[in-house]
Amino acid sequence: MDYLNTLLFGYYPYVCLTVFLLGSLIRFDREQYTWKSDSSQLLRAGRLRWGSNLFHVGVLFLFFGHTVGMLTPHFLYEPFISAGHKQLVAMVSGGVAGLLGFVGVTILLHRRLSDARIRINSKFGDVLLLVLMWLQLALGLATIPLSARHLDGGMMMTLAEWAQRIVTFRGGAAALLSDAGWVFKAHMFLGMSIFLVFPFTRLVHVWSGFASVAYLWRPYQVVRTRRALRRQVAPAQAAGMPAMTPRTMPQTQRSAT
Repeated sequence: MDYLNTLLFGYYPYVCLTVFLLGSLIRFDREQYTWKSDSSQLLRAGRLRWGSNLFHVGVLFLFFGHTVGMLTPHFLYEPFISAGHKQLVAMVSGGVAGLLGFVGVTILLHRRLSDARIRINSKFGDVLLLVLMWLQLALGLATIPLSARHLDGGMMMTLAEWAQRIVTFRGGAAALLSDAGWVFKAHMFLGMSIFLVFPFTRLVHVWSGFASVAYLWRPYQVVRTRRALRRQVAPAQAAGMPAMTPRTMPQTQRSAT
């Protein structure tokens, strides 16, 4: 049992992180034309708007909430909030976001399986990803009643210490989870597995979402409409001069319009 615990929570996280990072890099290098979200909106908009918006709002909040909550050392927030109050905030905010995400992914999964046009154009990975997300959100919601039994924040501190030891390559991480409930363990195992399948699915578009921040610093584009050309042509025609069309314009002006 200890061996299985060490395998799943001591070694498996590094397998998942390695595949996640290297796999994403290799896919971007070799298959950039497959690097997209593969939206099915053209096939049927319908419930996509509600499902996608609810899912993305909930999941993005949970992703950043888990990242900050699990990886922030205790001594940094201890002067401002106790572990118990932090867990209470995490339970309430995470519960609301998890519920939004769960409703959203349920709509998306039902839409993908019940609509014949969307189902026949879906890849195996599309359905697998939605099923994994559905299970992960359901398990996350199931941890809330269990966390309510430990309002001192003890379990949350244990899980955060495990995550911090994993990312800082410190030993003894798996042993911390030996007494954790199976719902917590299943939630963590499935979360790591999502990172494992990340490079092989449409999830790669998440990288593009983060990279879009670079648009804030990229050089601006100059866009000119054809109205500027018409304003130049009209006076020339009125004066009896040969009108300048895009074919007769100098190359510099033609490219500008």
